Amino acid sequence: MCGIAGIFHCGTIKPVDPQRVQAMCDALAHRGPDGHGVWTAPGVGLGHRRLSIIDLAGSPQPMHSADDRHVISFNGEVYNFKELRRELEAEGAQFNTHGDTEVILAAYQRWGTDCVGRLNGMFVFAIYDKAQRTLFLARDRFGVKPLYTAMLSDGSIAFASELKGLLAHPLLRREVDPQAVEDYMAWGYVPDHRSILKGVGKLPAGHWQLLRHDTPPAAPQQYWDLSFAERRKGKVADLEAELLHHLGQAVSSRMVADVPLGAFLSGGVDSSSVVALMAEQSREPVRTCSIGFDVAAVDETGYAARVAELFGTNHQSRRVSADQFDAIDQLATMFDEPFADASALPTWRVCQLARESVTVALSGDGADEAFAGYRRQVFHHREEQARRLLPAPLRRSVIGPLGRVWPKADWAPRPLRFKSTLQALAASGAEGYARALGTVPPEVRATLYADGFLRELGDYRAEQPFVALMEGAPARSGLDAAQYADCKFWLPGDILTKVDRTSMAVSLEAREPLLDHRLVEFAATLPEGLRVKGVQGKWLLKKAMERYLPQDILYRPKQGFVTPIAQWLRGPLAAQARGVATGSTVAATGWFDKAQLARMAESHIAGRSDHSRLLWQLIMLDKSLGRLGVST
Repeated sequence: MCGIAGIFHCGTIKPVDPQRVQAMCDALAHRGPDGHGVWTAPGVGLGHRRLSIIDLAGSPQPMHSADDRHVISFNGEVYNFKELRRELEAEGAQFNTHGDTEVILAAYQRWGTDCVGRLNGMFVFAIYDKAQRTLFLARDRFGVKPLYTAMLSDGSIAFASELKGLLAHPLLRREVDPQAVEDYMAWGYVPDHRSILKGVGKLPAGHWQLLRHDTPPAAPQQYWDLSFAERRKGKVADLEAELLHHLGQAVSSRMVADVPLGAFLSGGVDSSSVVALMAEQSREPVRTCSIGFDVAAVDETGYAARVAELFGTNHQSRRVSADQFDAIDQLATMFDEPFADASALPTWRVCQLARESVTVALSGDGADEAFAGYRRQVFHHREEQARRLLPAPLRRSVIGPLGRVWPKADWAPRPLRFKSTLQALAASGAEGYARALGTVPPEVRATLYADGFLRELGDYRAEQPFVALMEGAPARSGLDAAQYADCKFWLPGDILTKVDRTSMAVSLEAREPLLDHRLVEFAATLPEGLRVKGVQGKWLLKKAMERYLPQDILYRPKQGFVTPIAQWLRGPLAAQARGVATGSTVAATGWFDKAQLARMAESHIAGRSDHSRLLWQLIMLDKSLGRLGVST
């Protein structure tokens, strides 16, 4: 696992200052503390920070091909590199190292841009062709590894694994994109199709881009997409066996490392499944770690301990205080862009614990997206059934107005909270699911923005790209489309961003076996009834794992990391909650109605309502803007 950075001139060839590339790499030192390198030539510069995982001493970067025609800077892991190496050797390729970096170089020389379709892994890389004078950029299928790009005033494109790498370049313009603010307020993160800064983009997941010195930048090209359009047929027992085969392959391929390796273990279905399969394939006890909280209601370490005992793992567990609010400044620095998923705090803590004993940790991320494990997906599936029964005019004219006047009732038992369900049923399936996934609904955002900011946004609303994504999904049902959108929108923007930044902050490589593309492609073909049965999501996955895991691990309600933000904002962070309306960077932007922000803060602090998610988003936005040093 590493960090990469570089500069490439489009439309002209100018010298590249190696000190600029070095400064960009230095900003990414946490991603690669074990080595660094910079290579420049007329019009191009590549930089690298290395975290040694495979071939510890033999694969320094940037790396040159054997014939010196190509140069690569690579971040990630290619899990099938040994198989590809054997194939390439059979066709005459020769290798001087034992790692995956040289295999990518040889694959590009043999297959050109088609090489990315042969790579099974998580990766971002840049390959410069000295003969053709082109730069090839590529990103893995799901966007596990990030790549930021920016067109600069001198005609060059700068790229880096994190935004802080670009911020080290003196020509980067630091002006906020208003549409990114709208996106962030809707979702709690800036999605992959945008960046918080104007002129900065992200290479989309499953895409490559070929840049030339003599032409303007070409648009990224998609090389992979996930399809839910087909349905697998067969007996449940056969599909279950096929699923276990894919799971076993995914886990075993990610257990290759020349450094200590372990796993995160929360005690939930996904991480427990990964640990079970690791234990089955390992001669030594698997190293596992879990984080618990000093609040019994949100502490899952007991379940993790049971799984650890069941498989005889070398288990580390640590309880931390739920009051981690003193770490939010460090969190803002980690993410660069505003990021309001509060589970980033405990995720960072478990990464810190893991790094004390291992350099690589396998996680359970990805199963919920692939197998329909989120409660919102199960609800959406049932809502779609209701939409088919209720005529659209009835939903718009009766259910819609009822949803608008129904009280929010956060205090009520969950079965009595009808407002969001009524609002979702009144909308189309895509609009309803966007509402379920979002953090601040459009009607609330409209009351927060100042008139001038609303004029600047014009007709744009954050839900529009998401709805378009769902409506254009290769899918046969509403559940298919929801899962597709989760994989393409939520997964890279929230989940994978969270894991990448928090793990890389402590120089830990996190691997996601449940995002093996062969496994996810298989899951996408499962009949809906094998994904959701009644109110149970991930049905076939849980059934397949019954031979490994006890019932109360498999079928207990999904917990996830919980952070007591609502309490913080009524206690130690109350002053910061009030501050978003007065004296903060956010208040100075003029984007928001200060009086409305003040009313919401006071209502929350007094306990009359729960505006914790909104206030947390505003606080994290404020801290991010302060660190970016942006102009507004």
